[in-house]
This record gives sequence, structure tokens and C-alpha cells, in this order.
Amino acid sequence: MTDPIADYLTRLRNAIKAGHRVVEVPASNLKKEITRILFEKGYILSYKFVEDGPQGTIKIALKYDPVNKVNAIKKLQRVSTPGIRQYVGYREMPRVLNGLGIAILSTSKGVMTNKEALGLKLGGEVICYVY
Repeated sequence: MTDPIADYLTRLRNAIKAGHRVVEVPASNLKKEITRILFEKGYILSYKFVEDGPQGTIKIALKYDPVNKVNAIKKLQRVSTPGIRQYVGYREMPRVLNGLGIAILSTSKGVMTNKEALGLKLGGEVICYVY
């Protein structure tokens, strides 16, 4: 596997399309930080890190609207790939859905959303868009 973040996002997308409540993905530090941000921003219901074996897994409980059975995540889009890295300065910070969505960035101060990075005047690599 050459792009584990794309695999992570694809597993989430596939679980949403299939209507699953829980999805398991192999763990890494970057995936743990992305999962933490998705939880803090209300896109997923809960998560749990399971240490089994050398790598471990992340169990993610997806969030659905109880009435319409619609998922909280409408779209997950990978921006920066191993072949084409996308870096932005804080002045060129992307706005996702005119501020309704989030962009997840990897900065020198850690993984954070575009709004947090803009507040700290930090640029970085744009990992993905979520809305």
C-alpha cells in the first residue's frame, strides 16, 4: 500500500455507503490524529484505539441522523498525495464549502484544522477535505 491515508478515507467512505455502524482501520499516529479531529468536530460518534499486534487498529463508530439515516460525513476528499504534495501558507488557507466544512492540515505544530492553523498563522500540507 503506497498511500495509507487514502486507504483510511476509502474505508470510511465504503462503510458509509454500506450503512455500517462501526469500521476498523489499521492504526498510525497520523490516522489517530485525523480520527481525533473528526470526533472533536462532530463527524463521527466515537472511536477507540485497540492495541493488538505491532500496529493496532482504530474502531470508529459512524454518526447517523436517527430520523433520515443520513451520515454526518457527506464527502471525504484526499488532497495531498504521495505523488503530488499540496502545501499552503496561512494566507492561502483553503475554505471548504465556504467555511461549513474543514480541511485537515499537517503543520509544524501537529495535525489540525484549517481554522486552527489560520488562528496560529501556520501553513502546512493539506491532507484532506471533510464536509
